Amino acid sequence: MTNEVHIHTHGVAGHISLNRPQALHSLTLDMCHAMSAALSQWAADDTVQAVMLDHAEGRGFCAGGDINLLRNSALGDGGASGRAFFYDEYRLNHQMFTWPKPIVAFMDGITMGGGVGISQPARYRVATENTRFAMPETGIGLFPDVGGGWYLSRLPGRLGQFLALTGARLDGAECLWAGLATHYLPHDALAEAKARIAQGHEPGGVLCALAVTPPPARIEGNAMAIARHFASDRYEDILASLEADDSEWAAKELATLRTKSPQTCKVALRQLAQSAQLDDFADNMAMEYRIASRVLTRPDFAEGVRAVIVDKTGDPQWNPPTPEEVSEELLDAIFAPLPENEEWTPL
Repeated sequence: MTNEVHIHTHGVAGHISLNRPQALHSLTLDMCHAMSAALSQWAADDTVQAVMLDHAEGRGFCAGGDINLLRNSALGDGGASGRAFFYDEYRLNHQMFTWPKPIVAFMDGITMGGGVGISQPARYRVATENTRFAMPETGIGLFPDVGGGWYLSRLPGRLGQFLALTGARLDGAECLWAGLATHYLPHDALAEAKARIAQGHEPGGVLCALAVTPPPARIEGNAMAIARHFASDRYEDILASLEADDSEWAAKELATLRTKSPQTCKVALRQLAQSAQLDDFADNMAMEYRIASRVLTRPDFAEGVRAVIVDKTGDPQWNPPTPEEVSEELLDAIFAPLPENEEWTPL
C-alpha cells in the first residue's frame, strides 16, 4: 500500500485521504490502484455505509494526474506507460461513477484535472471557500479527460464548453451555482461533517444541516455572454464571435484562448459534442481513452508541459499553430477506434 494515500475506516465510513502534499496530491498510478482496491473491498463490506474522499496535510484537494510521468512517457517510451496510467485512472473514474454506496468528495482546495475525475463521480461534492475548480488542459496540449467530456457537456448554457476551452477557475460558490458541487460548507465545518458521517448519519442530511449560503457566484453575471459566444461547436466561430464583441470581458477571453493549443480546443469541442449524445459513462471513457492514446504523443502535449510546467516560460509553440490548420482529418484520426485488443474497458 502506497503512503501517498491514507486508507482506513472510521465507524461506518471508509476514508480515502490523498497524501502527496508536495505535488498538491496529484494522482500517481499507485494511488489509483490503492483507491480502486479499497473501493472494491468496501463495496462488499456491509459495515461500510459510505466513503469520504479528502486530502491529508497541506493544501488540497487534488491538482491533477502525474504530468511528469505522462511527459516522460511521451518523450521516452512512445506513450506506453502514459497509456497504462490513463487506462487504470479511467477505470477508477468509472468505478467511482458506478459505485453502489454514497461517496462524499470534499473539494477543499485545488480541484483540477485528475481531481475533477475523482470528485465529480461522487454522489455528494462539497465545495468550500478554498475550492478552485478547473480543467486547464488546453494550456498544456492535453484535453479535458477523466470524464470531463461527460460532466462538462451536461452543464447548462454552454458553460462546459467555456470551461473546457479557457481553463477558467471557479470558486466554491461558482461550483455550487453550476451544479459541479452539491453542497457549500465552510472549511471549519468539514471535521464535524466527517465525524457525523462516520457515526452513521446519512451523508446528505449531514451536509444539508451544515451547509451555508455561499457568496454570489461571479460567473453568473457572464452566463448570457458565455452562452452566446460559446454557442458553436466550431472553434473558429467562437473566436469570431468574441472578436466581434468590443467588451472588456470578450477581449480578455479571446486573449486567453489565443494562448491555448488549437488542437486541444478543437478536440475538446468535438469531445463534448459526442459525449452529450452518449447514454453510458463507460462509452465516454472509452472515447476519452482513444483521444488520450493519440494526443499523448502528439507534439502539443510535451511542448505545453515544457512551456507551462517545466521551463515555466509560458511560450508554447503549438503544432499546428492555428485553428485553421487543425484539420478535420487530424481530428478524425485522434477520435478513431483503436484495435480491439487496445480498447478501454471498465473493471
